[in-house]
Amino acid sequence: MYVILLGPPGVGKGTQGVLLAEGLGWERLVTGDLLRQARAEGTDLGRETQRFMDAGELVPDNVVIGMVKERLAALPGGTGVVFDGFPRTSAQASGLSMMLTALGMKIDQVVVLEAEDASLVQRIAGRRSCPSCGAVFNVVLAPPVEDGVCDKDGSALQHRTDDAPDTVQHRLDVYRTQTTPVIDYYEASRATVHHVDGEQGVDDVQTAVVSALSIA
Repeated sequence: MYVILLGPPGVGKGTQGVLLAEGLGWERLVTGDLLRQARAEGTDLGRETQRFMDAGELVPDNVVIGMVKERLAALPGGTGVVFDGFPRTSAQASGLSMMLTALGMKIDQVVVLEAEDASLVQRIAGRRSCPSCGAVFNVVLAPPVEDGVCDKDGSALQHRTDDAPDTVQHRLDVYRTQTTPVIDYYEASRATVHHVDGEQGVDDVQTAVVSALSIA
């Protein structure tokens, strides 16, 4: 089964993607990870990616999809895949579909995690991270024992500038502008689209996702 997992920043998409992949023995495919790996390994696509990034340009969709194709071709037959946060645009969705069709594959189901903007802004704007160990806290939902200090190593916690409320709201607006056409694209295709409440607890969201996919 090939599943796409979509959701706005702060909804817990990455967490749910990891849980789904680990629980089912699937491959979790994150394009950002593929780009970093290809650059680190110095592959042809990696060098091409670096060229665009050095020029301050976005990596073209065809290059990203080429990396996805390489990764899929390397997986053992029958491996389930969850595409975490990809495709982001309708152009990427179309390119991915054409590539999969050429390989005799298709997207089976799409899961869209949803939450109110106010909740997402609270989650993201409240994030604080440790620059040393990478631990993440939330001043509202999961605060450190001592304000501004990492529980694990005592380092001063940092607040990313792009986690400011106004910036977060802009990111949410951009996400919805880009993703609505993607959802429309799959609803018009033969893929089944599920909308899941992402404001529940982590375990409840995972249960809902697995139930929606009918794989429990």
